[in-house]
Amino acid sequence: MLSTGLPQGAVPKLERPGPLRDRVYEALLELITTRALQPGQHLVESELAGHLGVSRQPVREALQRLNTEGWVDLRPAQGAFVHEPTDEEADQLLTVRTLLEAEAARLAAANAGSAGIAVLEELCAQGESAVAADDVDAAVALNARLHATIMELAGNAVLAELAGQVDRRVRWYYTPIARQRGRQSWIEHRELIAAIADRDEQRATELMREHTEHTRTSYHARRRS
Repeated sequence: MLSTGLPQGAVPKLERPGPLRDRVYEALLELITTRALQPGQHLVESELAGHLGVSRQPVREALQRLNTEGWVDLRPAQGAFVHEPTDEEADQLLTVRTLLEAEAARLAAANAGSAGIAVLEELCAQGESAVAADDVDAAVALNARLHATIMELAGNAVLAELAGQVDRRVRWYYTPIARQRGRQSWIEHRELIAAIADRDEQRATELMREHTEHTRTSYHARRRS
């Protein structure tokens, strides 16, 4: 383990080109989203800079931006800490997600062609394999890709833009319950894909609403346990 609690291999390589502060921001956000950096964890500028191979200045700028966006808390005389979401914050975010995703499922059922259905089925098969292998990181990533694909198949650019704004926070909340949801989540995905393939808009809407509600209740159950 590294001194900041990062697993070996967790630190992403900074992609080039692009402003260094933006690349550092993206790297830190990815570490927070995947919970390689845990809620409440102290973020030491010098240590993060060392892990990322940069100076402290772009790390400081990235932490300030992350603080503005609610990912990091800057505490006077204490430093930076990964934000710990409250139950109310999670509930509000996951409720909005349900509204967006349910409408996306309805539109996907109305608009998706055979090629789009095939993509969903392949992602679902990969997700089932990830769960069978107990590969939580892959399952989380594939879950995000499947939901993003449904959003694309919906064909509504404004809806997709709004969903994109909450996508990373959804991943943040979903990661700690991914193993708990496990195979059941992908059973629900299979049923949802079938409804979309059948062009059953009402059924697709209901299944997506139930699916996202299961995520919300599982998150709160884990917090209370």
